[in-house]
Amino acid sequence: MTTKPELLMASLIFCAALSGCQSGGSTVARPDAAPSAGASAAVPPGMNRNGEVIDSSKVQSGSGKSVKGINDFEGEITGVAASNSRFAQLQIGMSIRQALDICGPPTDQGAYITGKAFIPFYFGSDRSRFELIYKGQGRLIFAGGSVSNYTGGNLIWIINSASESGYR
Repeated sequence: MTTKPELLMASLIFCAALSGCQSGGSTVARPDAAPSAGASAAVPPGMNRNGEVIDSSKVQSGSGKSVKGINDFEGEITGVAASNSRFAQLQIGMSIRQALDICGPPTDQGAYITGKAFIPFYFGSDRSRFELIYKGQGRLIFAGGSVSNYTGGNLIWIINSASESGYR
C-alpha cells in the first residue's frame, strides 16, 4: 500500500521529468535571429542614432546616461535637452516641488507601482513612480518614498524629447 508522502513524491518526480522533456527546444537556426553587422551599435527603442528621443513611451531604462545628483541620488538622463529647455536646469534627486517650480505645471501626469511593491516586508523606497509629462519637452519620473514617507519622491529619470505629445 502506498502512503500519501510516497504518492506526493512520485507525483513531483513525474512532473519534474515531464517539464524537463518540454524544455528541450529546436536546434534549427532561425533566419530572423541572425545577428546583423551593426548589432553592437543598435539603436535603443524610441530613440534615433543621434541619441534623441523620438517616442518617449517606448524608451527603456538604461538607454540614457547614468548620473549622480543631489544628495548622491542616482538616476538617468535620456535624450538631448534643447538649450532653451527648462529640463536643462533640472538635477537628479530634486523633489517634485522643486521640479514644478522650474518647469511649471505639466500637460499630463500619472502614477504607477513598481515590482518592489509586491516584495513582502519591503519597506524601502521606489515602491511607486510618479510621472510628469510636458508637451514638446519630455517626461520626468519620480521614485516614490518608502512606506512611512509620504512625500512625492525624488527625480530619478529625465527623458528629453522635443517630439513629446504631452499625454500618456
